[in-house]
Amino acid sequence: MDEWKLASWNVNGIRAVLKKGFLESFEDMSPDVLGIQETKIQDPQIPDPVRRPQGYDSVWHSAERKGYSGTAVFYRRPPQRIGVEFAAAILGDEGRMIEVDFGRFVFFNIYFPNGQMSEERLKYKLEFYDRSLSHFQTLAATGRSLVISGDFNTAHKPIDLKNPKSNEDRSGFLPVEREWMDRFVAAGFVDTFRLLNQEPDRYSWWTYRFRAREKNIGWRIDYFFVSSDLVPNVAGADILDRVMGSDHCPVTLTLRF
Repeated sequence: MDEWKLASWNVNGIRAVLKKGFLESFEDMSPDVLGIQETKIQDPQIPDPVRRPQGYDSVWHSAERKGYSGTAVFYRRPPQRIGVEFAAAILGDEGRMIEVDFGRFVFFNIYFPNGQMSEERLKYKLEFYDRSLSHFQTLAATGRSLVISGDFNTAHKPIDLKNPKSNEDRSGFLPVEREWMDRFVAAGFVDTFRLLNQEPDRYSWWTYRFRAREKNIGWRIDYFFVSSDLVPNVAGADILDRVMGSDHCPVTLTLRF
């Protein structure tokens, strides 16, 4: 049996999280593939210890704007192809998506936009959502299996945040954002954590204010979705809320073939 351990983590700045035990947490998780978001670094600035941790290669997709956005994928199994062309050509120069073809499945590591800054950014977020879904559907229609991971910047259901009522008019839980999540699921993509776990109070992000993490006043906005053909292969999914270093914690997925 072939088992894949996958992880995703918004690190909120790779240089900051390196000072808070990132490499030790990475070693403890020991994933076959780790996608990170919000790297906030340019390629020439990437420190050697994190560019190629022991046993891993990596690919980085940095934003044109310095100290902003960015994604990276670490892998210890050789991929068939790595691409950032779709994100760069269609979604802009913010370094938000990396697509890695591992043969058995295509892995997406994505940092979806935050819509809170302005109406313009919310519009960009929704356009990013729509164009990404179209890309996923096109690939799935060719028979490819997909694993779609990262920071979606939206809590899908009331169970996915501590205070749903008071956040209904806030980007991240707006009806229009949640409606896109509904369409995403209706298109055949499955939330692996909810597939296995219906517990409330499981979150992946907490504001740094108000001792929110200590009080577990959080949001679940980091996900692993799979195309429906992979559902029989889902052997585990978790939220590693004891792993510190960022305002997000890692989320994981285990696949068995």
